[in-house]
Amino acid sequence: MTLDARSIAQDFPILSRTIRDGKRLVYLDSGATSQKPDCVIDAELDFYRLHNAAVHRGAHQLAEEATDAYEGAREIVAKFLSASVDEVIFTKSATESLNLVAYAMGNAEPGNHFHLQAGDSIVVTEMEHHANLIPWQQLAARTGATLSWFSVTDDGRLDLSDINTFINEKTKVVALTHQSNVLGTINPLGAITQRAHEVGAVVVLDACQSVPHMKIDVKTLEIDFLAFSGHKTVGPTGVGILWGRAELLAQLPPFLTGGSMIENVTMESATWAAAPRKFEAGVPNMAQAVGLGAALTYLTKIGMENIWHHEVELTQYLLDGLSEIEDLRIIGPSTTELRGGTVSFTLGDIHPHDLGQYLDSQGIAVRTGHHCAWPLTRKLGVPATTRASIYLYNTTDDLDALISGVKGAQKYFGR
Repeated sequence: MTLDARSIAQDFPILSRTIRDGKRLVYLDSGATSQKPDCVIDAELDFYRLHNAAVHRGAHQLAEEATDAYEGAREIVAKFLSASVDEVIFTKSATESLNLVAYAMGNAEPGNHFHLQAGDSIVVTEMEHHANLIPWQQLAARTGATLSWFSVTDDGRLDLSDINTFINEKTKVVALTHQSNVLGTINPLGAITQRAHEVGAVVVLDACQSVPHMKIDVKTLEIDFLAFSGHKTVGPTGVGILWGRAELLAQLPPFLTGGSMIENVTMESATWAAAPRKFEAGVPNMAQAVGLGAALTYLTKIGMENIWHHEVELTQYLLDGLSEIEDLRIIGPSTTELRGGTVSFTLGDIHPHDLGQYLDSQGIAVRTGHHCAWPLTRKLGVPATTRASIYLYNTTDDLDALISGVKGAQKYFGR
């Protein structure tokens, strides 16, 4: 199947609107949040219109329908990740998913597999989004563990030359991004997961930038935990996913406590339900979960392999076009090898914020700033970048508009 991005774009009502005095919207900021197709909007609305009730909490028909819809969405997520249903946990965001793992590890008592103490090590990378850096910083501070990180090379790759030193017998956690939200780099997981498991460490994967764009099989990745967000996968905001190996979820203490996550309660104590309910305290984001199920069904129908190949072609097209612009510097890999459709760049001495405002005046939506990855931009010696991120509904016309807009900005600013 060949992906027809023009037809796909018609499924997304926002892409038909105009902005800035009638200009066509060119949306190249899907790395921040994706747009939503009609089927996702309808699924969320229909839940509220027809089936709204608290899941797992009633014996009436609406409660049964709501529970079936919610658990049906869990089954869709599990199939999408090639996972077991009881390994899929709904959260409000990928940030919460990552914090769940970090805080739960901090709650682990001595003797528990996840208990950390002074002398233990947590390993991250220099290209992490703040969501997969700060929780581990805080866990290290609370437990006395040390935090170390793989550095990034000048061409935007991880320096794994000293992997056996960074991941050693003291390492308990290795947390890293699958695909950088700044560089587009796709990290090679094989050597990392192999070494981590050799020393008994768990691997936590931030997959926010990979799950929406490529086929993911959690079993073949040989990781232990994975997080992604619904709103980047053409789904609603307010819902995220944490996947974890069943045997590890059984050992992990709960993150939040309260209703729905208990097995038994007395006035003095409580015991916990099995995962995933152990990690889903309170009434969950029901309509959002249903919307996410609709989103993943939509992506599956198009085909994740088709989406991936489409984005590779567009990324190459954009890299070729930007490379011809004088004074433009691409931040990250310059080829499509182990690279996704996120392209960050600088343009001479034009500040990225100024460039972003000019592009916006032309109807082109991109992201500017440090992209919630401040340590990385500091390492690369840039205060900020302009970032274009590609998705299934983008076309070469969108990229031509961006390239033309960048050239127009040079003329506007007199460069």
